Amino acid sequence: MKKIILLAIAFSLSLVAFSQNSLLDVKKRPSISQRDNGMKTVFEFLEKCQTYYLSTVEGDKPKVRPFGTINMFKDRLYIQTGRKKLVSQQMEKNPNIEICAFNGKEWIRIEAIAVDDPSIEAKESMMKKYPSLLKMYPINDPNTQVLYLKDVKATIYSFTSEPKTFKF
Repeated sequence: MKKIILLAIAFSLSLVAFSQNSLLDVKKRPSISQRDNGMKTVFEFLEKCQTYYLSTVEGDKPKVRPFGTINMFKDRLYIQTGRKKLVSQQMEKNPNIEICAFNGKEWIRIEAIAVDDPSIEAKESMMKKYPSLLKMYPINDPNTQVLYLKDVKATIYSFTSEPKTFKF
């Protein structure tokens, strides 16, 4: 009888220890939003800033200009420009870009590869979000260009906390 009681106590204690460790493991696991690859965080950051600065290269010279379009479509971040613009030609020759934006407290730096997406669906999605662009960039116009960001490394910095880096 003593063996059964001791066995029951040992079993109960192991269950308690197991459940406490499981609870600790759950607390250590990142929440769904923390497990997100960061795309939504980066998108919302740029969207709130409204203006960000996109950097390309022409020859051996950096070129930086303000941009204002950012869209999420089919699990990708998209930007928009016109094919006739130098920025489009620069990205075609060297698709490595950087983006920088500041919201008054934090800033973001994004390294990515800009990939042209000629699909009508991607253009429609962008123009749905920015209907004022339709005057300059009709969806079926060959000049209208949307590009998605590939191999993204985005880091959000501040003076008061450690940087947060996202890769997607």
